[in-house]
Amino acid sequence: MSDQSERNPGFLVIVSGPSGVGKSTLVNRLLPRIGAELSISKTTRSLRPGDVDGQHYHFVSVESFQDSVAEDDFLEHAAVHGNHYGTPRRFVTEHLAAGRCVVLEIDVNGAAQVKQLMPEAFGIFILAPDEQTLLDRLRSRAQDDEDVIRRRFNQAKEEIHAAQTSNVYAGFVTNDDLDRALEELVGLVEAERARRVAERSQAAGAGS
Repeated sequence: MSDQSERNPGFLVIVSGPSGVGKSTLVNRLLPRIGAELSISKTTRSLRPGDVDGQHYHFVSVESFQDSVAEDDFLEHAAVHGNHYGTPRRFVTEHLAAGRCVVLEIDVNGAAQVKQLMPEAFGIFILAPDEQTLLDRLRSRAQDDEDVIRRRFNQAKEEIHAAQTSNVYAGFVTNDDLDRALEELVGLVEAERARRVAERSQAAGAGS
């Protein structure tokens, strides 16, 4: 381990939330505020309008994804809405070893896998203000028909319940206003990072 990573060990942040809560927008704004890097997931889903391969996701075939699973290349992987998503292990472990902050934008199942492997990961879950707002946001994206929207809505409610009854998430942020939610998100991350720095300093002082 380098001297840098001993002085400043990496900080892993997990951000989750159901479709339609605005988590991707929040994460994109969070990254420069906390000096973090986003782990780009691999997925088997098709590109959507506006998607950029290698920027939003690494888009791969089912066969390629299965090869990565077989080779244990993923820190976590899960099926979501009929598609597969996985977090490349190497990117995360190398950046954490170098003392950097890494953000994972993953679902509740993937977050549980990561938390089991890395208990020090700091999880935050993004919520919509209420169920009607969530349903309206899913409809406003105009990406799916009503049956798919209803299925996503029901899955979202299940995700929220799973998150609230798990020990994965240390904080919950309601995205009722983007700027306000961003400030709350930044505040949670920075407070936890400061707490860990103080804890390490105290431990170092006690050991000297």
